[in-house]
Amino acid sequence: MTCFQPATIATITKVLVVSEKKGWISVALVKNPKYLFLVVMLACCASVLAFPLADLSASQNHALALVLLIVPLWSTGAIPEFLTALIFFLIAILSGLTSPAEAFSGFSSTALWLIFAGSVMGMGIKGTGLGDRLAVVLQKVLAGSYQRLIVGLVIGGLLLGFLMPSSMGRLVMMLPIVLALAERLGFQPGSAGRSGIVMAISIGCHIPTVSILPANIPNMVLSGAADAQYGIQLGFTDYLILHFPVLGLLKALLLIAIILWAYPARESNHILAQAVRPEGKLMPSLSRPQLHMSLVLLVALALWLTDGWHGVNPAWVGLAAAVFMMMPGVNLVNPHKFSMDVTMLLFIAGILGVGAMVNSSGLGSWLAQQLEQAFPMSEGNNFGNYMSLSAIAFLATLPTTQAGAPAMLAPMAQHFAETSGFPLLTVLMTQVLGYSSIMFPYQSGPLLMAMHLSGESAGRVLKVLFPLSFITLLVLVPLDYLWWDLLGMFE
Repeated sequence: MTCFQPATIATITKVLVVSEKKGWISVALVKNPKYLFLVVMLACCASVLAFPLADLSASQNHALALVLLIVPLWSTGAIPEFLTALIFFLIAILSGLTSPAEAFSGFSSTALWLIFAGSVMGMGIKGTGLGDRLAVVLQKVLAGSYQRLIVGLVIGGLLLGFLMPSSMGRLVMMLPIVLALAERLGFQPGSAGRSGIVMAISIGCHIPTVSILPANIPNMVLSGAADAQYGIQLGFTDYLILHFPVLGLLKALLLIAIILWAYPARESNHILAQAVRPEGKLMPSLSRPQLHMSLVLLVALALWLTDGWHGVNPAWVGLAAAVFMMMPGVNLVNPHKFSMDVTMLLFIAGILGVGAMVNSSGLGSWLAQQLEQAFPMSEGNNFGNYMSLSAIAFLATLPTTQAGAPAMLAPMAQHFAETSGFPLLTVLMTQVLGYSSIMFPYQSGPLLMAMHLSGESAGRVLKVLFPLSFITLLVLVPLDYLWWDLLGMFE
C-alpha cells in the first residue's frame, strides 16, 4: 500500500518524535488516541499525492487523497463536521474532481429532508408541551423497581423511533427529562444507577432504532445513496420486517441485560418505588395544540407504516407533516420564529457528496477490490459472503462513523453483488449490520451529545458498547442470517 512507503513511514516517525518531545504524544495516545489515527491517515493522503498508485488514474488518485483527508476529519471531529463538509465541496469543485451538481447532490436526497422534517416535528413536540406530558406518563408507567425502569427506558426509546425520525430529536427531548428523574430518585452523578439510566435512554433511543427506517441518520444516508445511485427506494414496512426482529427487539433485550450487569443499582427497590411513583392526581386533558400535534404524529406514523401501499417515500411524508405544522392557522411551530441549526444538514449533504464522487470516479470499484482481498467472496457461499459483507460494513464504520459508512460502501454495492451472487438490495442491507454495531462513542453523534449533556465519561459508555457490539457480531449477526434466509434475501 502507498501509505507504508519509506517516505511515509519517515514522516509519521518524525511527527511522533516531535510530539513526544513536546508532550503531545500523551494527549494523542492516552487522552485522545483517535488523533494518532488522524495523523496516520493524513500521512497516507500526502503519500497518495506524492506517490500516485499505478493502477489508478490521476483523477482517481486525487479523489482517493481527498477521501483520505475528509473521512479522518469526520471520524476524529478535529474540526466541526459541517466545516469538513464545506471543505469537501470547495476542494472537489475547484479541483474539477466532480461537478457542482454531483457534489451538492446530497441536498436533493431523501435523507436530508427527512432529517429536516424530524427536527421540525421535534420542535412541535417540545413547543406544544406534548413532550412533558409524555414524561409524566412515562413516570407513572415506570414506577416500581430499577430493573423495571431500565426495561421501560430502553423499550420506550425503541418505540419512540416510530414517532420521531431523529435520534438527536429523541435524545434532546428525553434526556433532560430522564436526568431530572434520576435526580429525583437520588442517583448522584458517578453512581451506577445514574449511569445505567443514562445508558438506557441514550443507547436505547439510538442503537436498536437502526431497525426503523426513518429513525436514524445512517438509515437515511443509506436510503438516499440507494435511491441516488441505484434507483432503489427502501420501503418502511419491508425494512422493518427485515431488521426489527433481531437488530431491534433482540438487541434491545440484550442492551437491557448488559446495562443491568454493568451498572447494577444498589439502592433499595422499595425506596425507588416510592420515589418514582408520582402523586395520585388527575392529569389535565390535552390542550388543543397538544391534541393537534398528537394527530399529526399519528397520521405520519400511519403513512410511514403503509408506504408499501401508497408508495410515498417516508421523507416526503415527514416534509408534508413539517409544512402542515408551520402553516398559518396551525402554528404548531411558529414559522415567524423558526430557526434551525443547519450544520447537521451540511454534514449529511457532504457525506452523500463524497459517496457520489467515489461512485462516479470509479474509486468505489477499486476500493471494493482491495476489501475483497481481505474478505474474499464467492458465489454460492451464502453464509461466508454474508459474514464478509457484515465484517466490511463493521470495519468501515470505525474510521468513517455511522453516517459515513453507508455513503462510502454504497458505491461498492454493485460490485459486491456481482461477486457474491446476492441481489443488490441484500448487499445494501448488510451495511445496516455493520453500522448498528458501534464500539466507540466518537462513531455516533447522538452518543457524543448524550455524553456532553449527561456528563457521563467515555469509559462508562464503552462498558456497555463493547459487550453489546461483540455479542452482536458473534451471536445476533449469525442469527440474523437465519432470518434473512427465511425471508429469501439470498435468492
